[in-house]
Amino acid sequence: METRDYSKDFKTLNIEVNGNRLVYLDSAATTQKPNVVIESIKNYYENINANPHRGAYYLSVEATKAYEESRETVKCFINAETSKEVIFTKNATEAFNLLAFSYGMDSVKAGDEIVISIAEHHSNLIPWQRVAKDKGATLKYMYTNEFGELTLDEIKSKITEKTKIVSVAQVSNALGTINNIKEIIDYAHSKGSIVIVDAAQSIPHMKVDVRELDVDFLVFSGHKLLAPMGIGVLFGKEELLQKMPPFMLGGDMVEYVYEQEATFDELPFKFEGGTQNVEAAIGLKVAIDYLEEIGMETIAKIEKELMTYAMDEIKKLPYVTVYGPSKIENRSGVISFKIEGVHPHDVASIFDSHGVAIRAGNHCAQPLMRYMGINSTCRASFYLYNKKEDVDKLIEVIKSTYNMFSKWR
Repeated sequence: METRDYSKDFKTLNIEVNGNRLVYLDSAATTQKPNVVIESIKNYYENINANPHRGAYYLSVEATKAYEESRETVKCFINAETSKEVIFTKNATEAFNLLAFSYGMDSVKAGDEIVISIAEHHSNLIPWQRVAKDKGATLKYMYTNEFGELTLDEIKSKITEKTKIVSVAQVSNALGTINNIKEIIDYAHSKGSIVIVDAAQSIPHMKVDVRELDVDFLVFSGHKLLAPMGIGVLFGKEELLQKMPPFMLGGDMVEYVYEQEATFDELPFKFEGGTQNVEAAIGLKVAIDYLEEIGMETIAKIEKELMTYAMDEIKKLPYVTVYGPSKIENRSGVISFKIEGVHPHDVASIFDSHGVAIRAGNHCAQPLMRYMGINSTCRASFYLYNKKEDVDKLIEVIKSTYNMFSKWR
């Protein structure tokens, strides 16, 4: 396993919780922030705080330069053709809403189909419910097999010539399933559909190349890849973005404003109305630089080794049920599980008393949980700063939690 201890770069990971060393296993919800990201925000406020694109004075020019350098960094990170294809949003949720109410409402007609998977996060589900209802379209679901995977037969049976939009996660936040997104994109394109990819759970863990995938739109949140909260990214092919009406109306996204009409700025600015979260965009740049210095292949290797070890140890516990893919190569750094006889919320509270942070609930995927016949699960999610000792602590606390409840069985 990788010998460098990346947790030393994160102040939060070196605190104690309830008298125990913090073991943070909720990176699928949000990642901790490395010291360099925190310092970049402090530096922005101490040295170049100003509104970008609006002033001819030094601070505004410097803020504009830093903001646009962040956009260029994202462009290179995802291999977009031009920085015009990179739109900054508040998060992935806002990006989905932008697509639904700008592209979706403008292009979907009565009788069209929108196809998503049953495993989608609510942010990639509810906006399409609204579009389908308002436009008289049909919202269809691709259902997973028993391992939480989308089969080619299911993909082909649901995506048809009537399908206008396919919107699907590259990696499930609830199960960790890695979907064959290229297969979905190629098939959807053969039917004349555009494809939107939710990369919130994939882009922190693997290299994502928008040109290699030939994806039409892709969204992700910065806070899931070491960046601050409040910054997200929408990638879109330039020709599609050019045709879309703006979503947020206000300052800085306009060209000329008259009493009864207005014209809008060029890409990417027509989608970035209002004062932007400049410091978070700068933090995103620094977070990407940090990840690329380590290397996405190295990160994937660390996580695979951790997941292999964790899954092997959990399989030794007959009272633990694990959901999702059985093969490690089909699973990202997420283990969704249940302990026999213990409610997930109780599990999470007990774990916290031992300093172990996991998630319990439906993980913003209620339709998936209902389809699987369960209400909630425990979710442990790993990232580059986790270590073998964290897995050992997880297993130790699973055992003690089960034993704690044994007297009531």
